[in-house]
Amino acid sequence: MSSQEKIRFAAVGDLHCTKESTGSLRSLFAQASESADALLLCGDLTDYGLAEETHILAEELSVVRIPIVAVLGNHDFESGTPEEVSRILTAAGVKVLDGEACEIHGVGIAGVKGFAGGYGRGALGPWGEGPIKQFVNEAIQEALKLESALAKLRTAQRIALLHYSPIVGTVQGEPPEIFPFLGTSRLEDPLIRYPVTAVFHGHAHRGYPEGKTANNIPVYNVAKPLLQRTFPDRPPFHILELSVSADEQLERAH
Repeated sequence: MSSQEKIRFAAVGDLHCTKESTGSLRSLFAQASESADALLLCGDLTDYGLAEETHILAEELSVVRIPIVAVLGNHDFESGTPEEVSRILTAAGVKVLDGEACEIHGVGIAGVKGFAGGYGRGALGPWGEGPIKQFVNEAIQEALKLESALAKLRTAQRIALLHYSPIVGTVQGEPPEIFPFLGTSRLEDPLIRYPVTAVFHGHAHRGYPEGKTANNIPVYNVAKPLLQRTFPDRPPFHILELSVSADEQLERAH
């Protein structure tokens, strides 16, 4: 019988690092580094997607001594240079995923930003004007990227890392009028075809911290403002503890 090892992931999103954020995130990152074996970042890492903001974030992350995996969010696209944001973070040792998969301590991680579009019967369809079709196609392409990443994973434990929510449950608390802009159930479809152990996302600052997909996969909204408001007595990151066999960790390391 293989022995089991506990692997702890700390997850947080919506850091919104600004030009004035120097020194403000180090304590959070240091606590996460001490509490977990890997750090997962769920997008909106910067406020305007500026190189200056990203360099400050990279400096704040320098206190982290565990692997870091991230996806970008809509704020990281604001200045039109998401590639530069990714480049700076990658140079700082962050694994930035955009439709790719990686393995950390024997746990598979599939990451994608995701997109908007609404949920269930309220999801926008690709019909009518060209711009509507383009909008819906963006959501479809993000879902396909997530599916492709999930299909590559062969680990027993798997995590999906997103910015937008794949379910309506974790955006509850936001004004209903903006639900369609907080995510889409198109992102849930790949999670039903390729079930994972857990899903993390951000974006919905006033949403709900936990929900489930149609096939009962736990979904965690780890937007930093939400965690700070909901759990004021603890650091604003979510800890997920998984059991991974020592044999699988050893095999994956070679």
